[in-house]
Amino acid sequence: MKYLLLFLITLNTYAFDQKHSKWDSILKTYSSMVDDQVLFKYSALKKEVKLLESYLSDLESLSKEDFKKFSKDDQLAFWINAYNAYTVKLIINNYPLKTIKDIGSIFSSAWNKDFIKLFNKEMSLDNIEHDTIRKQFKEPRIHFAVNCASISCPSLLQSAFVGKTLNIQLEKAAVHFLNNKLKNYYDSKESVLYLSAIFKWYGADFNAKYKGYLNYVSSELKVPKGATVEWLEYDWALNEIK
Repeated sequence: MKYLLLFLITLNTYAFDQKHSKWDSILKTYSSMVDDQVLFKYSALKKEVKLLESYLSDLESLSKEDFKKFSKDDQLAFWINAYNAYTVKLIINNYPLKTIKDIGSIFSSAWNKDFIKLFNKEMSLDNIEHDTIRKQFKEPRIHFAVNCASISCPSLLQSAFVGKTLNIQLEKAAVHFLNNKLKNYYDSKESVLYLSAIFKWYGADFNAKYKGYLNYVSSELKVPKGATVEWLEYDWALNEIK
């Protein structure tokens, strides 16, 4: 009985933290809401980068076999948190900079860099977002959850995504993004719906679940049928607070 108890304690010690507590702590410590936009303290975290590296080490230590035992929501939460955390790491690795677009070259963007190693496989941010999240989960609201370290991106949620509350968190992120008038708004006088370019790029992802991105957006912003859509200019400046 003594040895069985010790074995169970050992298993629990090395169990993966599905609450993503380390990442949650980083978000709460190093991000701030400024004028309805969450900005990140990259310069401050760079001085304490071991905090982030410890979390990324936890992600990298997870085996594919154990990951497969996660619920679907826990798996999606894992990938969203991984995308956001590795994006922060990419910025810190290249800091200071004015935009994530300063990383890479004409032939290879920041999103194509294979600097991530999960499940014994080298991958890029694009591999996580497009080849994994979008392909496997068919959840369009992830476009309000993954963050590209830019002003026009949906804000970082100031807490880690967790499987048990994933739907609530995705909806919170979506509502915050849609109601940010710097990113989406309806002009009733002109009958023009001004939208983030995210819907131009990924609008088709909303077809299966919401029968189109306009249906989804209109239900939240109370837009009548027949409104003209115009795309807002995308601001790629770093979402930074110094």
